[in-house]
Parts: sequence; structure tokens; C-alpha cells
Amino acid sequence: MKMKLADIGVVGLAVMGENLILNIAGKGFTVACYNRTVKKVDDFINGRGAGDRIIGCRSIEEFVGVLAKPRRVMLMVKAGAPVDVFIEQLLPHLEAGDVIIDGGNSQYTDSTRRTRALSDKGIAFVGAGVSGGEEGALHGPSIMPGGNPEAWPKVKDIFQAIAAKVDNDVPCCEWIGKEGAGHFVKMVHNGIEYGDMQLICEAYHLMSQGLGMGADEMHGVFSEWNKGVLDSYLIEITADILKTKDPVTGMPAVDLILDTAGQKGTGKWTSQAGLDLGIGIPQIAEAVFARCLSAVKDERVAASKKLKGPGRKFMGNKIGFLGKLHNAVYASKICSYTQGFQLLRAASAEYGWNLRLGEIARIWRGGCIIRARFLGQISEAFDANPGLASLLLDRNFRKSISKAQSGWRYVVKTAVSLGVPIPAMGTALNYYDTYRCSRLPANLLQAQRDYFGAHTYERIDRPRGEFHHTDWTGTGGATSASTYVV
Repeated sequence: MKMKLADIGVVGLAVMGENLILNIAGKGFTVACYNRTVKKVDDFINGRGAGDRIIGCRSIEEFVGVLAKPRRVMLMVKAGAPVDVFIEQLLPHLEAGDVIIDGGNSQYTDSTRRTRALSDKGIAFVGAGVSGGEEGALHGPSIMPGGNPEAWPKVKDIFQAIAAKVDNDVPCCEWIGKEGAGHFVKMVHNGIEYGDMQLICEAYHLMSQGLGMGADEMHGVFSEWNKGVLDSYLIEITADILKTKDPVTGMPAVDLILDTAGQKGTGKWTSQAGLDLGIGIPQIAEAVFARCLSAVKDERVAASKKLKGPGRKFMGNKIGFLGKLHNAVYASKICSYTQGFQLLRAASAEYGWNLRLGEIARIWRGGCIIRARFLGQISEAFDANPGLASLLLDRNFRKSISKAQSGWRYVVKTAVSLGVPIPAMGTALNYYDTYRCSRLPANLLQAQRDYFGAHTYERIDRPRGEFHHTDWTGTGGATSASTYVV
């Protein structure tokens, strides 16, 4: 009897790889699996992966040999060099028209490089951002594929079948764009995720350290917040975390966790992309720096014994303050997403990706970590005005900010007076005030640059693009340096 060939093959049997395989098989496709450590293959197909839709393979040759043509291979391995290593191992066994998919958190520049290099060999490459963690991988992630457009018709059926669904079974997966576009969008998703998580943590810090609230009481607050405009996966899991007790001590589990945060690099990459493209995303960068500062635990403990703050206690109305804090988190969240989408818009123009921002917001509505109710509003905003410069200028978001603004400012002021750090929330307010300011002190900054380096400046009474220099000291002459325009 002729062996049934696999519709797709997956390399890598860590948690994400295993769960994606189970998801694919559960949707009626046959999947081949391979792992460098062969014992993992045996353990998987004799355990969670038992059944006739999953084929365990013990070598690259066997793995490629059981794939139907055109072959579709998905790599779920650590980003960086391991991806290139597996590509090189696969290439001798593949042929023109086959597809290699990288489903890890790869840097978008690597995906651009791989798309071009493999295209020269006749292989279509897909750099697919996959979000949702292990639960999403198993039950339906948000998938952001980019790379070689020729590959999309070959992977669309599987990707859209396994993706999360919203709004009458619409899949949270659509083609993003060429080359590194898919992984860039996933990177920005993760940067926004950093900002969201930091905002929630700052709200938690204000409740616990500023208001003296315990985990059970805070669980009630976050549960209530999840019923309104802040309805989101991250608020939901925060409420769950706060109600969980340590089985040994009976204490809230969160209180026993060391306050040093880890990171895998995507938030840093997002911040670097903002600098490379000249787009201000300070809130996302602050969320990255907050993790960096959390990591110097020993220094902070030592500093806490020598550096004194205001030493004040909150004396206001707690219920009223929590309402203002809710509004501050929401307004700050709007600013965070605004920055992320402005970065997407700039990258689209720079790299010719033609990103559809409303579609990206829809893809993020289900399966992914930042899934939230208000992403529907973002889709509507860009659908109504594809050229929208900033979400802050959308009529509905302007109303939301207007409603939240007084409470937002009160919360920031209160946090400062109590000495409770709120880097992301405070930066969000500074971002909003900066963006709405028609005249900033950059005129003085340009004068300083021209004074010490003859870098020139533009004048308000002359056409844009016309540069001038002043001999500030009377000894510098008329020679000027090259200009730098953001």
C-alpha cells in the first residue's frame, strides 16, 4: 500500500512546534515532523502526536522524502544561525517550487536576506510571524506571513485553516507583504506587547505600592476592567495571575516571583527600527528599558537603602483614583498603539511593502498576545481613512483621549508625588503633549547645533528645505557643515 504523503513538514519539536503540528493535524492535514534530537520525535509520536496524521522522521532525507510536492517545510527553531543551518541542510533535498517557512521570531532583515537568496535557487521563502504562545499555536494563532509572494498560494490553505478566527470565521492570517514584511509586523506586535505589559504592571504597582492593595483586591479590579474598553488577553491573564495562590505557602503566587524581567530581543529590535526610520516610539523603548532596570536587582536593593523618595502615602479617594487609573491606562494604550502603527506606516513607505494597516489590526484581533477589543476600532479608523497620519487624530480616539485626559494627568501627578515609577504611562502623556504641541524647543536645539557645529537650520519665514547658518561668535565665517534632516 502506497504511503500517504504529508501536506507540510515541521522542523523543531519545542512547545510551539509540537502545538502547531497538533493544530495542523487537527484541521485534517497530514504533517511530517523532524527534530535534531531524534528521541524527541519518538517521544512525540508515541505520546501527544500519536495518530495517522503525524509522520515522525529521523533524518532530513526521510523528512523531505515524505512531503508532497510542492514541498512545504516550516522551521520552528531558534532564530538566528539555527535557521540558516537547517536551510542549508534542506536545500540539497529540495527543488524549484518548494517552500521554506520560518515561523520563529526572526529579525526582519534576516527574512529579507533569506527571501532573496532562496529566490535565486528557485525556492520560495516565507518569514511568518506567529503569535499566541503555546495556547495560540494549539488552538489558533495570529499568523503574519511575508516573503516571496509566489509562496502565498501554496501555504494559504493551511495557514488560514489553523489561524484564530474572528467575525464570522474570518481567519487572523493574511499575506502581509514581500521580503521581511511579515517578521517586521510581528516585531512591532511584540514591541506593542512590551508597552501593554509595562502599562499593566505600572497600574499594578500603583495599586499595590501606592494604594496598599492586596492581590485579591487587585484581581477584582482587573476582572472588572476586562469587561469594558480594556477588554484584552493581557488584562484577562493579569486577573487570573492575581487570584492564583502558591500551593506551598498559600500566598499569592505573584508575590513570590522575583522582580527581574526577561526579554528575547524583539522589543529592542522595535526600538532600534524606530531609530533607523526616524519614528518616535518612546513608550515602547521605555518598556524595554524598564525591563533592563528590573534586571539590576542587587543594585536596586542597595540603592533603596541610600536613596530616599518623598515617603508620602496616598490620602485620596481610592475608588475615584482607580477610575482615573483605568482611564490613564486606556489613554496610554492608545498612544502605544499609535506609535506602533506609525512605525509600520514608515517601514511600508521605506521598503515598498504596501502594508494594509486596517488589515493588520484585524489579524491581531484574535490568537495573538495583544488581542483586544479596541483593535476593532483601529481597523475601522484605517478603513475609513487609509492615509490617517496618527490614531490620535481619529475622531473616536480623540474623544477617548479627551474623556481620559484629566484623570490621566492626575494619575501621573499622583505617582510622581508618591515616588512610584511609571515610565511608560508618563512617557505616553509626554508623547501626547509633544505630538499636540505646534511649537517645540527644537528651534533652540538647532541653534545650539549650528553654534558648535555649523549644522545649519531652517527659518520660519523661508521655504522648507532652505538651510541657513549664523556666525554666532563672529569668528566662524560662512562655511557650514552638511545638514541632517529627520
